Amino acid sequence: MVILKKWVLLVVALVAGIMSGWAKEPLKALVVTGQNNHNWQVSHLAIQQILENSGLFDVDFAISPAKGEDMSSFIVDFSPYQVVILDYNGDKWPEETNRRFLDYVKKGGGVVIYHAANNSFPDWKEYNEICALGGWEGRDEHSGPYAYWKDNRLVKDDSPGIGGSHGAQREYPLTARNIKHPILQGLPERWLHAQDELYDRMRGPANIKDLLLTGLALEEKGGSGREEPLVFTVNYGKARIFHLMLGHAGESLENNPAMQCTGFQVLLLRGSEWAATGQVTQPVPMDFPSASAVSYRKDYK
Repeated sequence: MVILKKWVLLVVALVAGIMSGWAKEPLKALVVTGQNNHNWQVSHLAIQQILENSGLFDVDFAISPAKGEDMSSFIVDFSPYQVVILDYNGDKWPEETNRRFLDYVKKGGGVVIYHAANNSFPDWKEYNEICALGGWEGRDEHSGPYAYWKDNRLVKDDSPGIGGSHGAQREYPLTARNIKHPILQGLPERWLHAQDELYDRMRGPANIKDLLLTGLALEEKGGSGREEPLVFTVNYGKARIFHLMLGHAGESLENNPAMQCTGFQVLLLRGSEWAATGQVTQPVPMDFPSASAVSYRKDYK
């Protein structure tokens, strides 16, 4: 009987060890980049370091030809990946890549819309639905309503006007609107983000599923004067889509305050894991920003 118990314990230990090994298998992530009106040469490397330094992700790149060059060879296979991070704002993809991307998303793929990726493809209906909100590139009232937080609810405003703007870069507080969501669970309800752009007057289908964080675009800083949705999930079929408007890339990896902000990095990590798996296993870090002080991870760890 004692021998039998020992064998049972040994088997349980072996199974637990195997399952532990499976749990530690990195999530496969693809960063799509190569063209942007922002410094993609810095941003895609920062994203890679943030994700891989966590030990949770293994990152590949799909880097497009330069703007104006032949895009016909830019055929991307999204199927091996659990999450696709879009760091792209440029020329149209080939129709085959468009088809593959939509197929990936409609089958329930994980997607992270990062910063200016929401500027892309203003005439591609499905892409704009995947983003929910976008800006610039000729967007106006025909692109969909404005969306902003007012009187404790999300307002959709059909007023005419431009789509997309921002005031001067600055530090600004972010306020949680759904602290029970796995991405935000355990994080402070209000915290200070490092110097960054604050996108405002964004327009689109506005099919926001879970509004997570908003920021006030101060009029005296050139903003809309509204509490703008900056971090949210998107309602698009079976897909898990995390939209992160924060993270304007700096001049270099060493001088990159918005992406070196601990809050940004934690959101990228938690949002990417949620997009990939539907859950967040990461503990709340001790170095997360407070309501009055920015926190930095300058080495992206």
